[in-house]
Amino acid sequence: MERPELLAPAGSPEALDAAAGEGADGVYLGLRNFNARMRSANFTYAQFEGALRGLHRMGRKLYVTVNTVFEQREADRMFQLLKYLAVLGPDGIIVQDLGVIRMVRDNFPNLKLHASTQMNVASARAVNLLSRQGVSRVVLARELSFDEIRDIRGKTNMELEVFVHGALCVGVSGLCLFSSYLGGKSANRGMCTQACRRFYRRDEEGGYYFSPSDLQLLERVPLLADLGVNSFKIEGRMKSAEYVGSVVSAYRRVIDGLSGDREKSIREGLGILKGDFARRKTVFYFDGPASGPIDWLKADQDGGTGVPLGTLLKVKGSGDDRLGLILAGTVRPGPGDSVRLHRFDDTDRKAHKLTIVEEADRDGPGIWISIPEGFGPGDSVYLIQTRLMSRRYAPVIRGTEGFRREPGREKSPEINLPSLKKTEKPLFPEGIYGAVSRIEDLFILQSVRPVRVMLQLTRKNAARLLDAAKPPLPFGPKEIILTLDPFFPQATETALDEEIGALREKGYYQFVVNNLGHLSYFRNAAKSPGPAKQGGSPPALIAGPYLYQFNRWANAVATSLGVEAMISPPENNRQNLEKTVSPGRRAFTFITLFSYPVLFRIRADLSGLYDFGEFRDSRDERFRLISGGTDGEGSLVIAEKPCSIVDKVPFLQEAGFRRFILDFSGPSLRKKDYRSIMNALLTGRPLPGTNRFNWKDGFYSPEGNAVRFNHSNPSGRS
Repeated sequence: MERPELLAPAGSPEALDAAAGEGADGVYLGLRNFNARMRSANFTYAQFEGALRGLHRMGRKLYVTVNTVFEQREADRMFQLLKYLAVLGPDGIIVQDLGVIRMVRDNFPNLKLHASTQMNVASARAVNLLSRQGVSRVVLARELSFDEIRDIRGKTNMELEVFVHGALCVGVSGLCLFSSYLGGKSANRGMCTQACRRFYRRDEEGGYYFSPSDLQLLERVPLLADLGVNSFKIEGRMKSAEYVGSVVSAYRRVIDGLSGDREKSIREGLGILKGDFARRKTVFYFDGPASGPIDWLKADQDGGTGVPLGTLLKVKGSGDDRLGLILAGTVRPGPGDSVRLHRFDDTDRKAHKLTIVEEADRDGPGIWISIPEGFGPGDSVYLIQTRLMSRRYAPVIRGTEGFRREPGREKSPEINLPSLKKTEKPLFPEGIYGAVSRIEDLFILQSVRPVRVMLQLTRKNAARLLDAAKPPLPFGPKEIILTLDPFFPQATETALDEEIGALREKGYYQFVVNNLGHLSYFRNAAKSPGPAKQGGSPPALIAGPYLYQFNRWANAVATSLGVEAMISPPENNRQNLEKTVSPGRRAFTFITLFSYPVLFRIRADLSGLYDFGEFRDSRDERFRLISGGTDGEGSLVIAEKPCSIVDKVPFLQEAGFRRFILDFSGPSLRKKDYRSIMNALLTGRPLPGTNRFNWKDGFYSPEGNAVRFNHSNPSGRS
């Protein structure tokens, strides 16, 4: 058996040294832009070159994260970065954007492409499609079970990388819009503020309802190794060097013990991990999505890491002499140790190195510790690192003198997509499209007769569409576009294949594809036996919002894979939309005018864990939990306040856009809601009680967004 790679995070030079010192086979790191951990220290170009030289001399590998989406205005900068990397020759780059894949394939074929977990690859179909696009390794989505990974391994020769340890996202990999919705800090741009880990209230109670435990698959490493997984990945580019070192040491012990006493090596590894100062541990979905109670979400588990020291009881002093009293427990901090303080209402968190630790004596049991301004009684304190934990490692970067390369200032090549020809009977007619998630809502939509309807393809909806005994629907198969769920796990492959095949036989041929696996399914559908050969229509595909078409390079990939049109992503803004979509293609770009955006999707059904539907944050921003999703499986969190740009239609039409979506797939649709939205659309007035998402201000950037848009007070004509 070939020994799997142990891949470690390096968010700083110190973490790089710890990873290498404890035996990682490779590290992954980010530079100062275009990576999914923009809040970590990351590496300068000189440090990167030094790390690359140092690791290669040690026989280790280095992978660079370029795993964010880029806007069209950033195409030159992306091209410059990729050219710089192609000259230096890292062992691979980890990418999310289809546009990056196309740019590399066309211009820098020597760069090895690894598909990031942000690409939400959860099926063998998606893996094999990426293989045909020139990708050499896939980092699988973290929401998969062992059985699903085994099934994928049996259907592909692609290198597979699996996360085995570290922080988790409660939402499905690559599909979270929560942080972006709250202020433009998009997870797809490396700016995630971890909004899911905040404290939320419902009625008079509160809790950390969506802050998951940390992943730990140490005991499952032999299973994955025997399966043929090529690389074991540790999460943690925002973690300390001490954390990285201890976790790498534990997994190194188990991997090295695969050919010997496996149980002994696991015991030794677990002993090392006792001091990793992280959250409670879970195997997440590894043993099966429905294998038992959900143990990885607990409302009393806040989003921080570290050993709880208790809450502050009293405060005295000021400035550098400010002290807080905590009860002395079994774990006692000392001067030089680092703690993290959490405000009781979760409005602030701060790391702090202790300068003073002294017995309370006259003030009762406990100890006084130095604390920063802004924290007081009721706030929590966690030990995150002790002074004695620090271990000296040989530096990987031995000076940066002579490393002066930087990305140049070249312009990216033009990538011009052909204009779509207008025909007498267009594939997708101009006008308003209504999107719903429930069959019953189709009857409400018929009152205004949209040009087409978009219906979510759930198991329940598929069964209804295929049931010949049911009464006819108000729309026929040629008027219904079926929207596929963006999460396409391996376990659903067979059922989806059967459903789509049966639906095509019934005359349904229009689909919104939201996952690379969907594109793989339809790739040869027009040539396959079935409806097309019997005089039926070949499949007509629309690239959905979760294929993240933020630039022309991504458009080119989707077009080459057979899509006829695209839906602009909900995070997009008007400026980037117009830069991305050339005038000749705007008529076939769908723009969503109204929606309740899904902020994140959870594979598990939370109805057995939580009995509430609405919750709110510290700013009284309100959200809705839909346990069981729209299909009796999984769960969704949506915004209570919808997004609307219905008043922008005249401006959009003037710019050449012709197809618009009113998305009612959130709460149950009421006739009066539909009428008020249509009235705003027809009169060109802003819809009260809504927001613009990122339409006006775009993504957050430290340089250009000193003040963000207020969600509760949308502007009228921006």
